[in-house]
Amino acid sequence: MTPRPASSLHAAPRRPYPASAGKALSPAFPPAKATDLELVDPTAVGPGSARRSRVPRWLQRLAGPVLLVLLWQALSMAALFDPRTTPAPATVLNTAISVLGSGELQTHLQASLGRVLQGLAIGVSLGTLGALAAGLSRWGENLIDANMEILHAVPKFAFLPVLIAWFGIGEEPKVALIALAVWIAIYINTYSAIRSVDASLVEAARTFGVGRRELITSVILPGALPGFLVGLRLALTSAWLALIFAETVNAPTGLGRMMSDAREYFRIDVIFVLLGVYALLGLSSLALVRFLETRLLGWRRAFDGA
Repeated sequence: MTPRPASSLHAAPRRPYPASAGKALSPAFPPAKATDLELVDPTAVGPGSARRSRVPRWLQRLAGPVLLVLLWQALSMAALFDPRTTPAPATVLNTAISVLGSGELQTHLQASLGRVLQGLAIGVSLGTLGALAAGLSRWGENLIDANMEILHAVPKFAFLPVLIAWFGIGEEPKVALIALAVWIAIYINTYSAIRSVDASLVEAARTFGVGRRELITSVILPGALPGFLVGLRLALTSAWLALIFAETVNAPTGLGRMMSDAREYFRIDVIFVLLGVYALLGLSSLALVRFLETRLLGWRRAFDGA
């Protein structure tokens, strides 16, 4: 067998592929131009959203409460409710106008708002700092997380006698109880959100040489922001609930004090007015969180109902 020359062992140089060959082989698939490629905006409205009603979403969400009030008024007019125990919405509205005209409701509402704002400021600060320390480091988790789980397991209102023993019966135990409820809600949700950040994103950032500070500010904190806002929503609800218990302790003014006086004098209409005030305060708090979610989480596309 005659050996082949060494030059023949090398592959022949590949001919350049003509640019027109692609058009000749597949005329149905022309080469894409740079102008044909468009980036997808994650904040853009999907095609399914264009078919929805033009009625604002907040107005649609009011349909349920409005129907409930109308049903309540209809049953009251049909004399199915005892007006001494369940006054009609019209009676409650007249009572609300009366207490607003006298300025009594504004005085008590201002005192309650002051306590809630102070408790929120303290609780959100402590909860956020504790969650960052425990979520971003192992030593912080070892020192903080077990203690917070113990506080979370104990009913918040069981601490009220202890707070009274520590701070007396002034404003301090009231604000401390609200701050405690907010603190636990913020910590639990924020810490869980930090530890739930996708590990693949963290590994990808480290692969590209991202430092620890930039990793925290650009990857971990934005990923944990939705959990923090959920915690803020629960914290606002917990704050109003803690306020009711806190104002039962020697409160000269406040919605809780007004509620206690109405119960003592059997003013059921005033009690219903205060229930409506609590409901409006809770809805306003949730609206604030929804506004923050819209502004801070505009990059996220989530399921919005079928």
